[in-house]
Amino acid sequence: MNALRAYDINIAGLENKRYEYDFTSDDTFFAALEQDLIGKGNVQTHLTLDKSETMIRLDFHITGTVEQVCDRSLDEYDEVVDTRQMMLLKFGDHNEELSDEIELIERNTATINVARYIFEFISLSLPMKRLHPRFRDEDDADDETNGKLIYRSDPETEDSTEDQPAIDPRWAALRKLSDN
Repeated sequence: MNALRAYDINIAGLENKRYEYDFTSDDTFFAALEQDLIGKGNVQTHLTLDKSETMIRLDFHITGTVEQVCDRSLDEYDEVVDTRQMMLLKFGDHNEELSDEIELIERNTATINVARYIFEFISLSLPMKRLHPRFRDEDDADDETNGKLIYRSDPETEDSTEDQPAIDPRWAALRKLSDN
């Protein structure tokens, strides 16, 4: 947890204006978070903090690389991270997460730790399918046909509309209701 102290921002004495911070996250950062998603990496975060009377706006720009394991070959590779995210911290009577982008914090909060936000934003920027770059080109070619439904019109079925049985008028009236 001591490695994460570098991500503390003292907000108690800040005036209502814009502040900028830079953080570098390496292997010790990811190890200190006690998670299994990312083991190693080197990421730079530029944080812009806008403080006002009622809230704090945090704008993150995170760039760098994190080590991932390919789902197909189990080879390790570096995944590029480049994301911009925003977080709002509104002052209130208690701490509560209102949504993914908005949290309530107590008015007397002295410091905020942005390590959790940085990790969450890095995690969200990673692709669900972890694929080594050497497989990505061939996978793009496969995706054009596999896993997609391709509708083709068959000229024989288009002309056979007169072969279909007549629709009961009661069902036709119900179908009109469901189309509205």
